[in-house]
Amino acid sequence: MIIRFLGAAKTVTGSFHVIESEPGCFAVDCGLFQESKAIKERNYKEFPIDPSSIDFVILSHAHIDHIGLIPKLCKHGFKGPIYCSHATQELASVLLPDSGHIQESEIERKNRKLKRAGKVLLEPIYTVEDAEKCLSQFRSLNMDETFEIVPGIQLRLRDAGHILGSCILELWINENDKTSKLVYSGDLGNSNQPIIKDPSIIENTDYLMVESTYGNRFHKGIFRRLETLEEVINYTMDKGGNLVIPAFAVERTQDLLYDLNRLYMAGKLDPTIDIYIDSPLAIAATQIFGEFLEYYDHTTRQMVASGNHPFKLPNLKYSKTQEESMELNKVKGNTIIISASGMCDAGRIKHHLKHNLWRPESTVLFVGYQANGTLGRRILDGEKLVTIHGESVVVKADIRSIESYSAHADRAGLVDWIKKFVVPPKGIFLVHGEEEAQQDLADYIQEEMRIPVFIPDWMDEFELKPSERVQSATPLTGDNMSKALLAEQMYLQLRLKVNDMFREKWVASEYDQIIDKITQVNTLFKHDTDNK
Repeated sequence: MIIRFLGAAKTVTGSFHVIESEPGCFAVDCGLFQESKAIKERNYKEFPIDPSSIDFVILSHAHIDHIGLIPKLCKHGFKGPIYCSHATQELASVLLPDSGHIQESEIERKNRKLKRAGKVLLEPIYTVEDAEKCLSQFRSLNMDETFEIVPGIQLRLRDAGHILGSCILELWINENDKTSKLVYSGDLGNSNQPIIKDPSIIENTDYLMVESTYGNRFHKGIFRRLETLEEVINYTMDKGGNLVIPAFAVERTQDLLYDLNRLYMAGKLDPTIDIYIDSPLAIAATQIFGEFLEYYDHTTRQMVASGNHPFKLPNLKYSKTQEESMELNKVKGNTIIISASGMCDAGRIKHHLKHNLWRPESTVLFVGYQANGTLGRRILDGEKLVTIHGESVVVKADIRSIESYSAHADRAGLVDWIKKFVVPPKGIFLVHGEEEAQQDLADYIQEEMRIPVFIPDWMDEFELKPSERVQSATPLTGDNMSKALLAEQMYLQLRLKVNDMFREKWVASEYDQIIDKITQVNTLFKHDTDNK
């Protein structure tokens, strides 16, 4: 069995992993690259593998960095079935045509400038029509049931706790009468996240492919998320400005509605504040969320049964048309605008940033991961002048973030999930993360768990054989790393203990103070080689 890492290798977007085995050749995810300009150029290149040679595709979830190149794959020769959960299929049916529309619109805008300059015109990666055509190849499966996809390959979808319908993939592949098990985490969510269920515990595997988005970070403010959101809203409304929230259309928008509902029901949200969801995609995704109650956790199902639907508010408005969206540019205050895309690289959010970033009375609140090179990352990192639609915009608005909205498990969550394997993997491949985060996580896993870890580069491939252990390419050395691991162990033990035993008892501010102190100790051990 050979695994080829053709995306999300030392990057957080473009997930695309191809497994070549005796029973068949298949791909896991096929996502759009969304980071720096150089990384985005990969979207326009030919696939590094002939799409017609792939027998089938399995999708972990419906985020565009995991499904966004499916229409291109089909357009260039892939004819096989695309397997996923029922919710993923429904979400993909609106996400992919929307992605095609965005690409057509962006290319049309760029081509107007190129035409005036007498330059060669561009073509979109795929069109709305291409996206709609590929939907006929989708085949949805039930969660937690084992299916024989082709003779010699079995698949089971398990809850990943990331977004609605997100899956951990369990794969059993038989070659030469020997079966190897491969587990792919997809994007792994946090425990105790609202709306959806927690990530499933997997007991054993031969090889593990696991995401590492927050491999070197710990989510702060876990117990103050609602309080912090309330503070940001009140602060912005008191200033007389708008609160602009770039949010992924799937999951993050619904999480925000869930928390706004909680504030409203507690009498902590002024009912005169106008709340707009300005994203046709987010509106459609919210409707789909309402249809899949079986994916909800127990708490959310109880809310719905009591008559309080988490996505309904008396002051909530939906901007469906372009004209309705443009009207929001005239609004100067007492308004919350939730719009996509979540990393600010496309869609209506760019217009709202253009009309609010220069206003000191407004606030831009980030509630999701911002990849390197994206407009959102540049704003969050403190750039004071950004370019939007060819126009320079000064940044004078307050820039805030709430990390605890992340749908990705942090360092503690990833380690905790891996430690729950009863039979540890023979080898772990870290994907879907920036290189620094991956290296930090690899160092910890190798030293603490004694499991070989490899960080694949783009286009790397590995041959995996039954009963063979993957050899690590990044061994740890040095006393300073051992000391760092002692601090790291203290930190993780605290996090897990708090999460499991004291969630309702500990004061949130005390929790964050302890995190800060142990992080300082960890940093000291890692960087002070003189043992001061």
